[in-house]
Amino acid sequence: MTKKNILVTGGLGFVGSHLVDRLVSEGHNVTIIDNLSTATSSESNWNREAQWINCDVRDIKAQTRKYDVIYHMAAIARIQPSFKDPESYFVSNVQGTLAVLEYARKNASKVVYAGSSSAFAGPYKNPYTFTKWQGEELCKMYAKVFSVSTVISRFFNVYGPRQPEGGAYSTVLGIFQKQYLANDLLTITGDGEQRRDFTHVDDIVEGIIRLSHDEWRGEIFSLGKGKNFSINELAKMFGRGVEYIPSRPGEARNTLADYADVREKTGWEPKRDLEEYVKVWLKNEEDKQPQEV
Repeated sequence: MTKKNILVTGGLGFVGSHLVDRLVSEGHNVTIIDNLSTATSSESNWNREAQWINCDVRDIKAQTRKYDVIYHMAAIARIQPSFKDPESYFVSNVQGTLAVLEYARKNASKVVYAGSSSAFAGPYKNPYTFTKWQGEELCKMYAKVFSVSTVISRFFNVYGPRQPEGGAYSTVLGIFQKQYLANDLLTITGDGEQRRDFTHVDDIVEGIIRLSHDEWRGEIFSLGKGKNFSINELAKMFGRGVEYIPSRPGEARNTLADYADVREKTGWEPKRDLEEYVKVWLKNEEDKQPQEV
C-alpha cells in the first residue's frame, strides 16, 4: 500500500476519529483539522500518531503541506439544533466545504465528502439537511468545472464507540444507552414507528476508504446497512420501559440505504449487525455490575 499524506477534517469527532485510527494503522501520514467547536469532538479522541491542527476548517488555506486525499468530515451535525442557529450551520457546512474544495483545486487533492442520508427526504426540510446538500452541490460543481476529484458518501444513522450520548448532538442509540445506565425510561419521539437504517462506524470507515481509491466526478454513494428498524424495535432490544414524547419537525419518517452502486463499484458490504451490537453492549454492562454474595 502506498503511503499517502492525508488530511481528515473533523478528525477528533465520532466518525472522523475512527477514520484517523484506521489510516494511521495503515501507515499513512495523517493530519487532523479540528477546533473542538462541536459536542461530538473531543481531545480524548486524538490519536497521537496523527498531527492535530487546532483551527477552523475555513483556515485550511493556510496549510503548506500538500495532501493526496482530504476526508472532509467536519460539520455541525443533527437536525434539531439547526432550527435554532441556521447561520452557524451555513458557516461551517457550506463555507467550510467551499474552503476545502478551494484548497483541493489549488493542490490537486482528492476530496471524500461526508454527506447525510437526510438529503433523500429533500433538502428543504431543515437547515442542517440543506447545508449538507449545498456541500454536495459544491462538490459536484468543483468536479465538473475544475476537474477536482470529489465523491460524496451519504451516511445512514452511524453508531458505535464514541457516539455522542448526551445533549443536542446525541444519537438515538447513544441516548438509549445513557438512559439504560441511569435506569431511566427510554424516551421515544412520536409513535416510535419511524424506521432508521443503523450502520456501524467501522463499516462507514471501510466504505469511505474504499471510495478514496478511485477518481470520481461528484458521484453520490449511500453507506448504510440496507436494513432498518423502528425506534420501538430498537427500544425493545434494551428490555426497558419507554415513554413517548412529541415528534420533532424536519425529520424523515423512514430511512433505508440502497448500497448496490457502491458494492458494484468498490466491493463494499456492511458487516456489523445492530442487534448483535446491542446484545454485546448489554452483556458487557451486566458483567461490570458487582455480584451478590
